[in-house]
Amino acid sequence: MYAVILAGGGGTRLWPLSRVARPKPFLPLTGESTLLQQTVARLAPLILPRDVYVVADARYLDLIREQLPDLPAANVVTEPVGRNTAAAVALAALAIERPGDDVMVILPADHAIADESGFRDALAVAGSVASDGRLVTLGIRPSGPETGYGYVLATGDPTFIDGRETFDVEQFVEKPTVERAGELLASGRAHWNAGIFIWRRDAVLSGLERHAHDIVGAIRRALADGSMDVAYPTIRSTSIDYGLLEPVSLEGRVSIVPADIGWSDVGSWAALLDALAADDGVVAMSEGASESLDIESRDILVHAAGGRLVVTVGLDGVIVVDTPDAILICSRDRAQDVKRVVDRLVADGRSRLL
Repeated sequence: MYAVILAGGGGTRLWPLSRVARPKPFLPLTGESTLLQQTVARLAPLILPRDVYVVADARYLDLIREQLPDLPAANVVTEPVGRNTAAAVALAALAIERPGDDVMVILPADHAIADESGFRDALAVAGSVASDGRLVTLGIRPSGPETGYGYVLATGDPTFIDGRETFDVEQFVEKPTVERAGELLASGRAHWNAGIFIWRRDAVLSGLERHAHDIVGAIRRALADGSMDVAYPTIRSTSIDYGLLEPVSLEGRVSIVPADIGWSDVGSWAALLDALAADDGVVAMSEGASESLDIESRDILVHAAGGRLVVTVGLDGVIVVDTPDAILICSRDRAQDVKRVVDRLVADGRSRLL
């Protein structure tokens, strides 16, 4: 078994801390180490360090070397530009030389998992399911009708491996409305899609040949003739979920391993608050000489990185992020809309703030 960590994604909902020069995977949001470092560390001892690979935009190569100094140089696969997860997975499957029956674990670099032992147990079971050529996804048990995640619907009776349930997948559902999310939860068969996939190298290549031939074919030719810089930016941008897993699920070849492991995609300031909050729901994060002081607030997150004291009094459900060149103040229930701020900055040509 080997791991491929996808260190892409801009983390725009975590602006103004997550920036183009140092996006979300390379930030220490849930502890002293960065999300990328935590992703690598939690794989051991199931997957040895020599069997860990990282796929990332070439501009982040120096950050990867800085944060993962023990990772062999050959274990970093760079993309000329980001082209979504289908291209990243296809590149990894083609560029990383492993036997065809080796099981590949695909992991986002920027998630948080509280139960790391349970996570490794789930991966081990998923690896057993994948050994016969099936494509496998980890399914997170939902805690509510979240609209920011995709869903996976299980079908049929469970198969037990090492005491853990596994199911066939009926379908993948894109981010639903609140009403649709409620219906999915009521079915008792729905799980959040964590973007963690397990499959044999030959199985994923076979699936990509059938359902995303244009992507895998273009990358294969570019690797052969050395034209990656020219060819890769023209490749169709689509997710591995849409480009591969959805059509393969219709063939009855996708399985799900449910996992209750304290998972968060840390996809917004509100998600980070949920992942870190103590009983009083107050999270204070400081960097350098910055500090914060709160009096009688609840359900708030304050990130002080601007070099000054940040004081909050009597707030409820608020996010405050102070950096040297920008301050964000928003209601926690509008945290997903921070991406709109980034979109506005792009439209206004204010690139120095991105």
